[in-house]
Amino acid sequence: MGAGDTWHLWLGALRGHARRSAMLLLAVAIGVFAVTLLGGLGEGARTYILGEFSLLGRDILIVLPGRNETTGGVPPITGMAPRELTRADAAALGRLPAVRRVAPLHAGLLEISRNNRNREALTLGTTRDFFAIRQLQLAQGQPLPERRANREENVCVIGSRLRTELFGKSPALGQWLRAGDRRFRVVGILDDRGESLGMDFAEALIIPVASAESLFDREGLFRVFVETRGPSYQESARRQILATLTDRHQGEEDVTVISQDSMLAAFDGILGAVTLALAGVAAVSLLVAGILIMNVTWIAVLQRTAEIGLLKAIGARAGQVRLLFLGEAVLLALLGSGLGLLLGEGLLWIGRLTSDLPLISPWWARLGAPALAVTVAVLFAWLPASHAAAQAPVRALRPQGSR
Repeated sequence: MGAGDTWHLWLGALRGHARRSAMLLLAVAIGVFAVTLLGGLGEGARTYILGEFSLLGRDILIVLPGRNETTGGVPPITGMAPRELTRADAAALGRLPAVRRVAPLHAGLLEISRNNRNREALTLGTTRDFFAIRQLQLAQGQPLPERRANREENVCVIGSRLRTELFGKSPALGQWLRAGDRRFRVVGILDDRGESLGMDFAEALIIPVASAESLFDREGLFRVFVETRGPSYQESARRQILATLTDRHQGEEDVTVISQDSMLAAFDGILGAVTLALAGVAAVSLLVAGILIMNVTWIAVLQRTAEIGLLKAIGARAGQVRLLFLGEAVLLALLGSGLGLLLGEGLLWIGRLTSDLPLISPWWARLGAPALAVTVAVLFAWLPASHAAAQAPVRALRPQGSR
């Protein structure tokens, strides 16, 4: 029995049992589709989040109140500090040799209104340096005035969406709005950037840090952004920051200093593990498909006993009979994998068109899912195929029910 005969028998068996073949094809396609789709979603989320963190730049350190820093874990977002960070602390950090600029940050929600329009918006109290550190671009106007951080100013910069909601099509520059119990004049409008690190700048109101401290009625800062003089200054700047704040806080090291690299490493590991876990859950469906392949192959062996006997009677070897059934299973696995990949990549492509997420399935999902499908097909079809190959020609040709 040559290769052409084997191929003809494979195709004939698939055509002759179209419903059975379609069922196996669909089972494998669903498994590969699930692995491809979930792998793409996890990888897309991972790429997006890491890209957001990379916007900070490699020269940025973030100082958080509270000594919660751990090794190998997620960097803390907030801390429980015995002593709060203050504007005076931020000013002291700005005088360190390894530091280029510092931006203290207050954050909270305030009721923003103009005429009869009002809404609750994220309000950030900071300085002019915050715009450079966070790489914020202005569509109109100018950033906060470059004056001393302890001076209150009734000026603000607003996000593009907040500008539309409060002013509509009317000009916004130079106009006044109310935040809490105070009025602010709009001096700048941010370029449309969207959400970054949990802050949606399109709906944000940015005011001087001293004004925010008065509005929120609290002295403690949310965090302090520190830009070093270059990547080579990271470690020295970290040591200087900790030493300075420890000295200012009466010998208590009660702050956490994190860098972009530490955040990227922590989140990269976590999100990578989540992506693999999602793909692993989806791969379970391929094992279910393998069980279905085994059951259907057993049925095929029982139904084609006479065909097996005839093939062995005309000289087909046991290996060729085994290959006949294994080949059918592998062919269905390959066709199902192709269909599953096509559906998964198509849905991810639609997702890329309708969202900002880079939804691209990773290479290991594209290669691993079909490889797993073929492996499962071979493993689960091996036992019934071996049973068919072991049958004696005379016994296989004997009519069922006869002795």
